[in-house]
This record gives sequence, structure tokens and C-alpha cells, in this order.
Amino acid sequence: MDGRGARRNPYELTDESPVYVISVAAQLSGLHPQTLRQYDRLGLVSPDRTAGRGRRYSARDIQLLRQVQQLSQDEGINLAGIKRIIELENQVAALQARIAELEATLDGAAAAMRQREAAVHASYRRDLVPYQDVQQTSALVVWRPKRSE
Repeated sequence: MDGRGARRNPYELTDESPVYVISVAAQLSGLHPQTLRQYDRLGLVSPDRTAGRGRRYSARDIQLLRQVQQLSQDEGINLAGIKRIIELENQVAALQARIAELEATLDGAAAAMRQREAAVHASYRRDLVPYQDVQQTSALVVWRPKRSE
């Protein structure tokens, strides 16, 4: 960070960077390239596309392909069920991100409120004496005249 805000290096590779062609993605995931094409058609794993419409898979896509294979082969879940699981996981992730965003907003609002409250308390006049109401008592006073002798 150089004072202009957080800028991402355009050459920095992340888990979301589409770098793998379909043959490499197939090798890394342990699947056949035709299976990857089928998953793309079904919307299970949708890689980025190049200008020439070639598929480019990211590390996250490879991880997702492995998860689809594990759910399908080890757990016996059909592809429609896997698609629904992936959709729900994405929805949960989006909701968790939204919660974090709202918590940050709430924390900021609470800090601003405390700051304004402190400013109000600091503005109180200190030369005034607080008024205290005289307490009424329910004591009974009995008066007896003196006896004349």
C-alpha cells in the first residue's frame, strides 16, 4: 500500500486467477476433459473464457472439480444434488460476507454514537449545582399543650 489505497498487482496470481487450460485442469482434478466440458454445460463448474472462447480454470475451479468428484463417487450424490449443494454453499458464503459487512457498519455506527455522546457530556456546564428535591417525610408530630397548674 502506497497511500493511494489498496491496489492489487495485475500480475499477482490468486486462487481465482484463470490460468489452467482444460487438459491441465483435467490432470490436476483427475477427471477426463470431456467430464469437465459436461460439468461446464450443466453449470457445476463454470471456468472463465478467453477471447477465443477457450476454457481457463482457476485453482478454485480445480478444488471445486475435486469436490464434485468426491460428492459424486464417494457420497453417491447425483449431479443435480451436487449443483444444489454448490449453490447453497455459495449462498452461505455470500450471506456470511454480508453479515461481516453489516457488523463492520454497526461497529462504526456504535463508535460514532459513543463519540457524539461523549461530546454532549463534555458540553455540560460544570458551574451549575444540580437541584435536589427536598424529601417529604411522613413523620407525625404530636403537639400537646402544657398543663397549667
